[in-house]
Amino acid sequence: MKISEIIRPEAVKVLANVSSKKRLFQSLGEIVSSAYGIDAETAFSALQERETLGPTGVGHGVALPHARLDGIDAVVGAFLRLERPVDFESVDHQPVDLVFALFAPAGSGVDHLKALALVSRTMRDAAVCAKLRANDSAETLYAVLTESTASRAA
Repeated sequence: MKISEIIRPEAVKVLANVSSKKRLFQSLGEIVSSAYGIDAETAFSALQERETLGPTGVGHGVALPHARLDGIDAVVGAFLRLERPVDFESVDHQPVDLVFALFAPAGSGVDHLKALALVSRTMRDAAVCAKLRANDSAETLYAVLTESTASRAA
């Protein structure tokens, strides 16, 4: 599995005006609605519900929110670079500026876990995160995300 198989270029954005985790989840819902045809409110609610189980801020300014949804047949993702970090109740108490969200079919098991592991490995790479933070172009961010897994596989 490669990141290019789970995220489309149009699901990668730089956002300036996100002030809370709730607004971030609303933005993610709008993005996956536009990119994949997923109902925005359903995606938002699923992210909110998953977050009640425990924060998905993994530290070092990175969050990996994820949820399972009825009505989709493959794992899909969205990536956001926030111009202003938001509080995410992360394990290290640092605000988040890099967000990679995953949405998986309700009945998926292994594929969801494989995608989450892949994204987690990618976002733990300090060099990848530095490149993501240094760029304002969604096209460049997509290239950084998809090249990082391609180079690892080589």
